[in-house]
Amino acid sequence: MPTLFSPLSVGPLTLTNRIVVPPMSQYSAASDGIVTPWHAQHIGGLAISGAGLVICEANGVTPDGRITPHCLGLWNDVQSQALKKLLADIRTYSDTPIGVQLNHAGRKAGTNPPWRNQGASLADDEGGWPTVAPSAIPYKPGWRVPQELDEAGMARIIAGFVAAAQRALDAGVDFIELHAANGYLLNQFLSPLSNQRQDEYGGNPENRMRFPLRVAKALREAWPKTHLLGVRFNGGEFAEGGLRLEEVVQFARELHALGYDYLHVSGGYNIYNQTPPADKPGYMVPFAAAVKEALPDAVVITVGLIYEAQQAQAIVQDERADLVAIGRGMLDDPNWPIHAAIALGETAPWPKPYDRFGPLGWPTHQTQEAK
Repeated sequence: MPTLFSPLSVGPLTLTNRIVVPPMSQYSAASDGIVTPWHAQHIGGLAISGAGLVICEANGVTPDGRITPHCLGLWNDVQSQALKKLLADIRTYSDTPIGVQLNHAGRKAGTNPPWRNQGASLADDEGGWPTVAPSAIPYKPGWRVPQELDEAGMARIIAGFVAAAQRALDAGVDFIELHAANGYLLNQFLSPLSNQRQDEYGGNPENRMRFPLRVAKALREAWPKTHLLGVRFNGGEFAEGGLRLEEVVQFARELHALGYDYLHVSGGYNIYNQTPPADKPGYMVPFAAAVKEALPDAVVITVGLIYEAQQAQAIVQDERADLVAIGRGMLDDPNWPIHAAIALGETAPWPKPYDRFGPLGWPTHQTQEAK
């Protein structure tokens, strides 16, 4: 059996394979942060893709923590009940583990979707709102200047994460993922490029980690050990003077010690003029590999322009990561795991109603069961 299609125990769950659908914001929620029919077809389709784990897009933990006015939220019970209904419907045809990512966007909140005005900040008369960040530094020239967070603001946001986690649990999710990557609030605190505070939350790496670890600890204490808990964070920023890899590994050690079940290593998007090698497939894999090498007993997810089945297989076989997140590839081909199985000579994980329609002569669940 190819390693990519071997089972893996992650916290309290056993995954059928090593393929993960990462969170991908759709900017298609109702204006009050509630799921829409778009999410039903999007998440429902991913749930029958054959992936071992599906992580739904970032859910704002407070109204001001949304990326756009049309991002999902979990700051009230109406949102939780709508998510519960969607998941209950999916559970009638799929048992794929489904979780949600919890996020506060910080200085990148209150923006257009990326296809409108390049995602720029919304003005007040366009429905924008005041934003917060570790320092009063806008993400881009011309963007809204955020207010520097004080202790009261930090306490409010921590409470928002904890309350959102409880609502996610009430909705019936299998797990949650804490978002500390890609230029959102917790990543903004971690990075010396966006955090220029002079107090105990800025300066050296330990200080810059202080608030993200407070959030992580509060979430770990609130979330039941019977459910999976993961975290996504940046392995690098593709910008001079940004996060150093040794700082990333230090942060990963702290999260692992807190009891996070997996470490999802991403990168970039904290600085608008970053220079990533974004045309190089697997360009973020070295970040995950460094974390895996430092913490061999941790479950590590990698991501970053991974398109080919053989490439994903090589990553997990070489133990550079335990799980491979396929984002753009899944949007391009919602049956990516099925086609990856065929390419690697493994039984394709078709949903039962589709199983008999697989490629002629190819082993399916039905032909395997007939033997």
